[in-house]
Amino acid sequence: MAICDEELLGKKFEEGNRQLEIKEFFFKDKEINERECIKIIQIEAREDATFNIVGEKSINAALKSGIITESHMARIQGVPFALTLL
Repeated sequence: MAICDEELLGKKFEEGNRQLEIKEFFFKDKEINERECIKIIQIEAREDATFNIVGEKSINAALKSGIITESHMARIQGVPFALTLL
């Protein structure tokens, strides 16, 4: 499952040898609010799922849903992201 903040779509961030590219074809599907996002995350987490999460709002939804903790996060150019496999 790919989740990102809408304003990050189409942007690329680089720091040292790390890069984060938010490609629309990968992330863009439908816009949902935080409550809907948390609900979907919790449903998907019951199955074997991989989560690719980028952006402050998206990370906050993932934290609230309980699928990640602060220790799962990293940042590139200040943009938080997390990759997790459940």
